[in-house]
Amino acid sequence: MNELLLMCLIAGRRAAIPAIRVQSVIEIDDITPIPGVPSFIRGLTALRSQALTVIDCPVALGFTGRQDTSGQRAAVVDVEGHLYALLVDEAYDVGEARSEPVGVPGGFGEGWQAAARGMVETDGGPTLLIDVEALVSGPIAQAA
Repeated sequence: MNELLLMCLIAGRRAAIPAIRVQSVIEIDDITPIPGVPSFIRGLTALRSQALTVIDCPVALGFTGRQDTSGQRAAVVDVEGHLYALLVDEAYDVGEARSEPVGVPGGFGEGWQAAARGMVETDGGPTLLIDVEALVSGPIAQAA
């Protein structure tokens, strides 16, 4: 497969975002809350005078997110012309997928079943391959 991936940790699991989807990796300083949005949308932040919607990835997967996000890293992605900052526990490397995606085992939970394109083999071991659109849609789309 040899697809380049941004290697990260999300909700304590090894995960990867296709590098072609990542515009940059940033450190989050300030998030401006948005009233009335689902809890997985933390608010807005700015990058070079562009507004980014901040997605709390663990919450979008149905887990508990961190309260303090200052200094937390985020992968900036574009989905249909809108920029999103995907909060991750850690973004630590760029690597290659060494296999085609295979199904996500049932023990990972419904959130991962919905937000992962499958598991791929990497130099660091089996890794969940993120479906960016599904993650940005959050748990609301999963419940439907």
